[in-house]
Amino acid sequence: MADVAAPARRTPAVPAPARRSHRPSMAAPGQRLTRMLANLVLVVVGLCFLLPLGWIVLASLDARATLVVDLPDEVTFANFTAVMTPEQTWVPLWNAFVLSAGAGLVTVLAAVLAAYPLSRYRMRFNKPFMYAVLFGTCLPITAMMVPVYSLFVRLNLLDSLPGTIFFMAATSLPMALWMTKNFMDSVPLSLEEAAWTDGASAMTTLRRIVLPLMRPGLAVVFIFVFIQAWGNFFVPFVLLLSPEKQPAAVSIFAFFGQYGSVAYGQLAAYSMLYSLPVIGLYVLVSRISGSGFSLAGAVKG
Repeated sequence: MADVAAPARRTPAVPAPARRSHRPSMAAPGQRLTRMLANLVLVVVGLCFLLPLGWIVLASLDARATLVVDLPDEVTFANFTAVMTPEQTWVPLWNAFVLSAGAGLVTVLAAVLAAYPLSRYRMRFNKPFMYAVLFGTCLPITAMMVPVYSLFVRLNLLDSLPGTIFFMAATSLPMALWMTKNFMDSVPLSLEEAAWTDGASAMTTLRRIVLPLMRPGLAVVFIFVFIQAWGNFFVPFVLLLSPEKQPAAVSIFAFFGQYGSVAYGQLAAYSMLYSLPVIGLYVLVSRISGSGFSLAGAVKG
């Protein structure tokens, strides 16, 4: 009897592993070139900012400073000694601080009160109103100064620090309102609803719940308005006539003499003193406010 051959067992076909292509990527040289060009552009931009700062530092320590960026032959603090006088530095810096801090406080207060109903209540005219406010940021300040000057003359507010503070706050309010509303939108509404259930009013929840949670945002808005007002030259120059009321941004022209003569060393020293309060304010507020909103764990899910 013939032997019958057993059918061969078929082994399941195992797919062969896909072979990786070891061809060099054609996009790698292009990416490296793009990175090199981007780094080169960043270096050029950085130098454009560092060179003026380097000139200010070197010229403030040079008794014979010029427009050329050069190391001083002899390091001296005579420029700082010459500008540290009440009439030339301290009074203008104090006026600038009063104007900037006053405009910042008024703007933050008005922005909070205006942003609260826009953030918490859904009304039909919210978006048109916000777009109208945004349009206010597009108006050039030079186009408004002629009617503003006439208004200040009629209201007897010319050469008045409070009047100038309120006008500078009004010019900064549109952008501050947008920023404050965005920060307020990040505060959960459920926290206020819980406070309303306990009998708290809307102003109480705004003062005790919303504002403490958005302190970093308010600090950002205040710094934004303060820096704008600190470097504002045109508005105080037009509305403040007395030399003893003018801020440092206006009194800096005292270093520009007649016939093109400029005291470069004293100008550089004054510029360094002029920039220190803004830097100190930024460091102080960043330490007080923290790095972000403290909302973790505020709402139980």
